[in-house]
Amino acid sequence: MNLEAARAAGAFEPDLTLWDAWRPEHVSVLLADVQAPWYVAGGWAIELFLGQERREHEDLEIAVPRDRFGRIAERLSEFEFFVPDGDLTGTGLVWPFAQAPAALDRHHQTWVRDPETLRWRLDIFREPSDGDVWICRKDERIRLPYADVIEWTEDGIPYGRPELILLFKAKHADRPKDEDDFTAVLPKLDSVRRGWLVDALRRVRPGHPWLDRI
Repeated sequence: MNLEAARAAGAFEPDLTLWDAWRPEHVSVLLADVQAPWYVAGGWAIELFLGQERREHEDLEIAVPRDRFGRIAERLSEFEFFVPDGDLTGTGLVWPFAQAPAALDRHHQTWVRDPETLRWRLDIFREPSDGDVWICRKDERIRLPYADVIEWTEDGIPYGRPELILLFKAKHADRPKDEDDFTAVLPKLDSVRRGWLVDALRRVRPGHPWLDRI
């Protein structure tokens, strides 16, 4: 689909300066008692594990099983949902969720926007799963029960276990923030966590420079 056709179908270029993301504690309240195993992902997950806020965050990412995304959407029904095309077409557009073409259905991100302020509030990852088992979107052989994927802060905020988060951050290991997260977390990983990360990296990113440091 070309750019003109995409715009005619409802896609548009988002104003990224309007990102004004919620904080994890706010989302935890909004999604309290939702019957879906969701968790904070990305850089915020690292900070929840470390127990300290180390930098500013331009967004907030959470993850949920793809087949239970509807339960999150229902709870956040007063907001709007968009699918960014990311690197699939390179247009930099976002699509209204209901109008996203089939090719974008394979894209895992969904942005949440406040219709009153037009502020972007949340990025939801729709992940593959099998019942209560999480499946890595990078390699379906990597699987874990959600009970092992999700950890909790003392005040009840769910976040992805750090070695799992680092597996996805490895794609951008050249970015200072992701390298800094790896450096901060590594000393706090026991041998079991390190072993899982090594095995997963060897499957997803063989030869990755972090492997020599774990």
